Formats: sequence, structure tokens, C-alpha cells
Amino acid sequence: MAACSTGTLGPMCGIVGYVGPQDARDVVLEGLRRLEYRGYDSAGIAVVADGTLTAAKKAGKLANLEKVLAEHPLPAATIGIGHTRWATHGGPTDRNAHPHLSADGSVAVIHNGIIENFAALRAECEANGIEFSSETDTEVAAHLLAAAYAAAPAGESRLAEAMRTVCRRLEGAFTLVATSALEPDTLVAARRSSPLVVGIGEAVDGSAEYFLGSDVAAFIAHTREARELGQDQVVEIDRHRGLTVTDFTGSVVEPRGYTVDWDAAAAEKGGYDWFMLKEIAEQPQAIADTLLGRLGSHGELVLDEVRLSDQELRDIDKIFVVACGTAYHAGLIAKYAIEHWTRIPVEVEVASEFRYRDPVLDRSTLVVVISQSGETMDTLMALRHAKEQNARVLAICNANGSTIPRESDAVLYTHAGPEVAVASTKGFLTQVVACYLVGLFLAQVRGVKYEDEVAAIVADLRRLPDAVAQVLSGMDEVRELARELADADTILFLGRHVGFPVALEGALKLKELAYIHAEGFAAGELKHGPIALIDQGTPVVVVVPSPRSRESVHGKVVSNIQEVRARGARTIVIAEEGDEDVVPYADHLIRVPRTPTLLAPVVTTVPLQVLACEIADTRGLDVDQPRNLAKSVTVE
Repeated sequence: MAACSTGTLGPMCGIVGYVGPQDARDVVLEGLRRLEYRGYDSAGIAVVADGTLTAAKKAGKLANLEKVLAEHPLPAATIGIGHTRWATHGGPTDRNAHPHLSADGSVAVIHNGIIENFAALRAECEANGIEFSSETDTEVAAHLLAAAYAAAPAGESRLAEAMRTVCRRLEGAFTLVATSALEPDTLVAARRSSPLVVGIGEAVDGSAEYFLGSDVAAFIAHTREARELGQDQVVEIDRHRGLTVTDFTGSVVEPRGYTVDWDAAAAEKGGYDWFMLKEIAEQPQAIADTLLGRLGSHGELVLDEVRLSDQELRDIDKIFVVACGTAYHAGLIAKYAIEHWTRIPVEVEVASEFRYRDPVLDRSTLVVVISQSGETMDTLMALRHAKEQNARVLAICNANGSTIPRESDAVLYTHAGPEVAVASTKGFLTQVVACYLVGLFLAQVRGVKYEDEVAAIVADLRRLPDAVAQVLSGMDEVRELARELADADTILFLGRHVGFPVALEGALKLKELAYIHAEGFAAGELKHGPIALIDQGTPVVVVVPSPRSRESVHGKVVSNIQEVRARGARTIVIAEEGDEDVVPYADHLIRVPRTPTLLAPVVTTVPLQVLACEIADTRGLDVDQPRNLAKSVTVE
């Protein structure tokens, strides 16, 4: 895997900015094209020319925006911003597309991330007589910037000061880029827990030019010299004064500089060989984004997207989780957590089978449908069957405005950002985390758990991004092991409790990517048949539960390892730090951080993703586009 700067990673919207002698329209549109690989549902551009701010935006692909620009051209300009949006707040419509303008039209803003306190800020703006033209959290920033600019002291860097003022009020993770007709030579941007990179180049005429991007792919055709903004920093790019970076209080800081040593194709992948590797590396941030804004001021869980009343949730006496493929495995993990936390019985169903077996559904049934794309046809038809039976339906989905969320009674968005590789990685982990949130929310509403208990589990959830990052930092041995296993004919996976769905997911990833026969089994079933598959040298991956798990299931799995090893298996053991019981029986030991039992799949899955990816790469296969598979299955 190639080296990679963390500043290039960004799981959501595409951002481009330009200040220099070239035509900003061309530079910005070219940058947006280079960011198309990230996935998006609308696009827009704004330029400042002759002291006037002009913008155009359109839902759909970039071609839709280009058609608008062909019919209504923007004026030639040397400063501009552009955006490709992956919808979060508000559906993928023309009016929700970026840029967003202030009420007086003087400020244009593009935004990546989520402003957690936007509802309170919007109410404040509306109380001051401002009318909103979109459903987005971004528009709040545009109106606040215009007000802060009006209140800022006259002189240079007024827009930058306004940006600092606004950022100090915002909660959440965000990148903001703004331009103003009132400062026609200036671009200002800010970041908090969301990527932003500055490119510094030299134009043909020898003058300096500057670029902004959520990803270096936005400007790599023009320059390889970059500056990475740190946490809670604001960059001001002025045509005459150059580049200035400050923190949110106004203190000047020196950004970290580096040279991009990838070509344009590699830059799209953030320097990784495959999109899948990039998306595996994005998982800590994706999990953090899924958790963002979910905890209220008193420690309670807040799921604003779940638009079912508390009484409706209290009336539920049975839950079905319905999904396909990887999402089905997320549902299997959800069953353990939801039943444990809520004491409501949960059944997990393959979507393609659900409606054909005539399940018993009524108004007291909650059907949770899980789909990364929101367009999976089998899942959609299961949803419609559930609605026909008068059941309540909650969707867990990554694509805002897609069909499944639209047709559900409630939705919980994972905010994982676009996933390019066909085999899901960050999509799966964020689905698992979203299922945890649903289970905790039900427990809270139904009074099964007190707020402090919910807050304690949410605190455990919030430690997961760091735990996943820790796992990813120690994957060199897994990659080496993958090269040794690349010629295997069969690899088996064993697990118990929440480790069983992890074993199923590990086997599925290997089948999808490496075309190797792989099976996942509940370890307790080993003596009921599967042990006959063990031959001399058969690789067996065992997901070991924590020694702290209930009812001595840990000891039973250690016995399973001994059983397969005695029959010649090559044992590959995934166990938490400090578990010494497995050491004598592991031919290869992969350590993961200690994690509460129900949350352990989030860390134990990661090595299996890397293993499958590296085995496929070693076999010379296309990791991102496996044969016969599509990213979204939109037919039954």
C-alpha cells in the first residue's frame, strides 16, 4: 500500500476552491470532475466577478450542472468555489445543492460535514427575520457569516474574522469554504474534524495561484505542493496578500507542508492501491460521523431522524431486521445487542425470503430494513410487504433521499459517505453502529435503561473510532499472512455469540474478493458436521470472544481451536489484548483492543477485511470490482 497523508481522506462531499489568474470556472469544474469518484447527488459552483457573486447548482450528476451553465453561463472570473454534495440534511434537490447564499446574496458557502446545533442556530436566524430557502444545515452558516461580516471591524481580513466568529459557535464536524462579493479577492475556509487541503502553484504567467480541496485529487493536475490545515483552523487566501492560517481565536499558525507524490489516478484513491483500502482506512472517521450529534445535553440519546413517537416505540412487541448480504450480517449482530438491551424478541431475515414465507406482522411489529444504497430491490419489496401488513418500518441507510428511506416511517442515516468499492467495509461497520443506536434508543424510550446507562454505552461507542484506528495501525502481519494464504483452496471461519456473524462476514468478503471457497460457522456447531472439512494445513480463522464474555463461551472457543488444530488445521486467531489462553494454540495471532462484548464486532471485523483484500490483491484480482457483482442490486 502506498503512503498516504491523512489530509487526503474525506468520506463525504467534494470541495474545490481557486484563486489565481486562470478562469476559475474551468478550474473548479475540472476539480469537481476529479472528485466524481467519491459519489454525489448534486453539484454547484459560485464565482465572484466585477464585485458580483453569481452561483449555479443542480441536482444529479455534474453533466446536469454543465447543461445549466451552457444555457446560462457564469461570468469569467479568477476566484471561485465548487461542490459535489452527498446529501445529509435535506434530500438531493436543486434547492439543497451547494453553494448556499446569504439572504442579501453577498456570501456563498459550501460545506462538508454536519453542524450538530444547526436547528438552534436556524431558529435564531428565523427569529431575526431570515427566510431559509433549503433544508440544509449549511445555509445556517451562510446567514451567520453575513451577519458576522456586517459586525466585524472594517479593514483587511474581515471575511476571515467573520469565519472565525461563526466557527466558534458551531458544533460538530465541518469544512466550510466561503467567498463574498464584498471581498472579491479573497477565499476563506475552515475545518474541524473534516479534511481540507490547500494547493500552492505557479501559473503560466509566473504569478501565484491557490487551490482548496477536500482531497488533493481536486488540484493535482495543477500542483503537487500542498498545505494541510490542522484541527480548528481558518485559512485566508487573498490574491494580493497570499496565504494566512490562524486558529479559531485568530492566532497565526504555520500549516504543515508536503509534496504529493502520486499521479492523478492514485490521488483519487488517496494514495492507496484500491478504493477498498482507502475505505477501510476511512472507517474510524465514518464511525465517528455516524455517532455525531446523537447524544443530548443531559446524556440521553437523541435520534432526530427516527420520527416515530415514544408511544409507538413502547407499543412494539417484536422486531424483524431485514437485509441482504453484508447488511444481513449487520442485522445478525444487531439481534444480540437489541435483545440484550431492550428484551424485545428480534428475528433477522434475508430480504429475498421475507415476504414469501408470509411472516406474522401487525401494528406492534417494527421492521428494521438495512441498505447501504437505499435502492436494494429485495429489501425494498420486503419493506413494502411490511407496510401492507401495517407494520412500522425503520430504515438504516447511507444514501439520503433514496427510495427505501423515503418509503419508511423512520430513518437513521449512517453518514458513512460514498463507498466506491463493491465489497462493503465502512458501510458495514457504520450499519452495525447504527443498529446499536437503534437498540439503545429503544431501551431508553421504553425505560429499560436509564440515561446514565445509555450514556455509558454511548461513551464506549465513541471509543470505537480510536480502537479501529489502533487495529489498522497493526495490519502489516495480516498482509504478510495474506500473501502466504493466497493459494489456499478453502478457508474456514469460526465464531460464537457476536463473533458468529463476524465469521460469516469474513467468509463473505473472501468469497467476494478472492474467489476462494470460504465458510463461516458457529463454533459450537463444529462437531455437528463442519469438522469433517478440516484437513492438514486447512486455514481456520477463529474469532475469539473476550475472556470477560458471559457463560464461559470464551473457554468453549479455545477448546474449538484445540480441536481443529489437533486435526491439522492452521489456526489464525483473532483475540483481544491480554488474552493469553489462546497463545499456545494459535499459529497466527491477531490482537485487537479490549472492547465490550456486544461492540467487539466493530474491531474484530477489520482484520478480516484487510485479509480478504490483500489475498485478492496477491492473486492479481480486481479488488474494487469483483467479477459478477454490482454495488447495488436493484433487481430481484
